[in-house]
Amino acid sequence: MERSGESSERLATQSEIQPSLIRAIGVWALTASIINITVGGGIFRLPSAMASMLGAAAPIAYVVCAIAMGLIVLCFAEAGSRVSRTGGPYAYVELVFGPFAGFLGGVMLWLAGTLASSLVATVVAANIAAAIPTLGNRGGTLLLLVVIVGTLTWVNVRGIRQGTWVVNGVSVAKLLPLVLLLVLGLPSVRSANVAIPALPSAGSVARASTFLLFAFAGIEAALIPSGEVRNPSRTVPRAIALAMIGITLLNLAVQIVAQGILGPALADPANASTPLAAAAGVALGGWGRQMLIAGAAISMLGNVSGMVLTMPRLLFAFAEDRILPRQLASVHLRYRTPAVAIVVQSIVVVLLAITSTFERLLVMANLAALLLYLGCIAAAWELRRRGIRADEGKTPMRLPFGPLVHVLAAATIIFMLTSITPIEWVMVAIVLAAAAVIFFISRIGGGRAAHAPAAEPTA
Repeated sequence: MERSGESSERLATQSEIQPSLIRAIGVWALTASIINITVGGGIFRLPSAMASMLGAAAPIAYVVCAIAMGLIVLCFAEAGSRVSRTGGPYAYVELVFGPFAGFLGGVMLWLAGTLASSLVATVVAANIAAAIPTLGNRGGTLLLLVVIVGTLTWVNVRGIRQGTWVVNGVSVAKLLPLVLLLVLGLPSVRSANVAIPALPSAGSVARASTFLLFAFAGIEAALIPSGEVRNPSRTVPRAIALAMIGITLLNLAVQIVAQGILGPALADPANASTPLAAAAGVALGGWGRQMLIAGAAISMLGNVSGMVLTMPRLLFAFAEDRILPRQLASVHLRYRTPAVAIVVQSIVVVLLAITSTFERLLVMANLAALLLYLGCIAAAWELRRRGIRADEGKTPMRLPFGPLVHVLAAATIIFMLTSITPIEWVMVAIVLAAAAVIFFISRIGGGRAAHAPAAEPTA
C-alpha cells in the first residue's frame, strides 16, 4: 500500500528525473561489471590471509560469507528491480529514509570504492614500475598512475558502451589464469592439506567472514549506474544472481586448490602477497608463477576500470540532489555521459593514490559496507511494503519466502558486526559526522527532495 499525503505527492517517474542518460547496460554487461569489480586483487591475496586466520578451515568462512552475501544481494536484487535511478544502494536508502540517510549511505559507498580503487591503482603502477626500472622512481610511478587512470577516464567519457566493452574484455582476461590454476593445479592437491582437524570458534569465523567481504563486495558499486540499465526489473536480479553464483564458486575453489597444493605453507608470511603465484609455482613451475603474477596485474587493472565506470555515477547522483555542485550532474552533449563527474572522480583517485596509504581505511570501509547493507535491507523491506515499481511499470522481483529473507539478512549482518573493533566504530563515526556537516551546509541553499519511482497501483 502506498503512503498518502506528502509522500504520495513526491512520487515521480524516472523519465522525469533523468531523461538524458542512455539505458545501454544489459544482463551480461551488468554481470561482467559486477564480476570485474568484485574479482579484483583480493582473490589473489586472500587465500593466505584466510589460512593464517583459520588454517584448513578457511573454506567455512567462505561459505558463511557467501550465505550472508547471498541473503543481502537478494534484498539488493529486489530493491534494484523497483528503483531504476542512478545511485544504486544510495537511491534505495534515500527513497525510503530520506535524503540525509541516503547521503550518508552514499558517502560510505563512495568512500569504500574510491579508497579501494586508489590503492589498487597504486599497486598496478608499482608492479609495472618494477618491471620497467626507468619508471621505478616517484615521478615514473606518478606518470603511470596518470596514464592508467587517464586512459580509463577517456574511454568512459566517450560513452557507457565503450566503458562496458573494456569491463567485459578485462573480466574475461582476468579469469583465464585462475581457471588454468584450478584445472592444471588440481592434480597437485593433497587431501591431507584440506582436511579440517577441528572446527574454529564462532568469533573467529565471524571475524574471518567479515574480512572476506572484500572477496564479495562490489555488487553494490556495480549497481550505481542503474539509470543506464535496460529493463532494470529483470536485468538487475538476473545479473546479480549470475554474478553471485560465479563469484562464490570461484573464490571457494581457489582457496581449496591453493590450500591443497601448499598446505600450511599457504599461511607463510613469505607467500602473503602472492599466495596463488606460489601455488602455481609448485604445481606448474616457473611459467605458472609468472602467469598468476600477470593475472593479478590484469585483475587489479580491471578493478580500476570497473570503478572508473561506476563510482562517478554516485557523484552524479549527489549533484542531482544538490548536495554537491550542480556541475557534477552535467551530461556531455555529444557522448551523453556524466563527463565532469568522471573526470573529478579520476582526479581524486590519482591524488589519493600518490599521497596516502589506505590499509586502516579499507578496514573501516568494511564496517561502512555492513552498515550500508543493513540500510539497504531495511529499504528493500519498505519498498516491498509500499508496492513501489520501476518506471517501466513491469512487475518487480518478489523474494522467495518474502520478508523472512530480510530478517535473515539483517541477522547475519549483526552477527558479523560483533567482530568490529571499537577503533573501527570510532573511525566510521568521524566520517559520518563530517558527511552530516556537508549535507546540512548544502541544505542551507535549499536541496531538492528525495526521488521516488512510481508506485504500484493498488487493487
